[in-house]
Amino acid sequence: MLDYFRVVGGLLDRLEETQAGSLRQAAEQCAASIGAGKLVHLFGTGHGSFPALEAFPRSGSLVGFHPIAELPITLIHHVFGDMGVPQYRFLHRQEGYGRAILEGHRLDPADSLVLFSHSGINPVVLDMALMAKEKGLKVIGVTSLPHSSATASRHSSKKKLFEVADIVIDTGAPLGDASVRIEGLQDPVAAVSSMLVMTVVDGMIAETARILVERGTPPHVEVNLNLPREGSARAQNDAGYAELWRRIASR
Repeated sequence: MLDYFRVVGGLLDRLEETQAGSLRQAAEQCAASIGAGKLVHLFGTGHGSFPALEAFPRSGSLVGFHPIAELPITLIHHVFGDMGVPQYRFLHRQEGYGRAILEGHRLDPADSLVLFSHSGINPVVLDMALMAKEKGLKVIGVTSLPHSSATASRHSSKKKLFEVADIVIDTGAPLGDASVRIEGLQDPVAAVSSMLVMTVVDGMIAETARILVERGTPPHVEVNLNLPREGSARAQNDAGYAELWRRIASR
């Protein structure tokens, strides 16, 4: 346990020291889209979907962040049966699927797209990055340069996410993700990428909110319902959902 805490602490320190500028750039882009009444779409496959789902709706999140969750490549936790691991392994490597997903969301050129991929090499994520750029959106890629630099792209473009994105945030997660070596085990255990990308997305939300307040356009914040102010909190969140629907319906 302590080994994991030491690894995580070091990676978080590195993230703060080396990626603060990129995080600020990403927040500036998110603030530009949200401040213009548009959307910041977020997407990842498998465990890469966690930070997208963290972005909205949950306590402290902002209206304007819009997670895209394609269930066959999001819900793989039961391994077998419907939406299992074999289907996931097949689907997230299929070119054209990412474009079909984005077609269902009627992108606006003033939107932004945040893509989460530890490896940054699989076709669904690359499809989305390339299509978004074709349509004029800015793309933010959250990926691991140590892993991505050591692996080959599976997309026909031969590109990786960090080579396509306009803004790149490098989590620094190691090749293979798992981080703790235990004597008697050949392979390391305890992944770190999920912890790092969750830190990235919540840090990006906080900085986006600060920028919007500085610009005189404070964002609509989702609040926790398990508070003494549940009635007013529910009304605040419902108003936020109505605003989100207005942004979606206007395109």
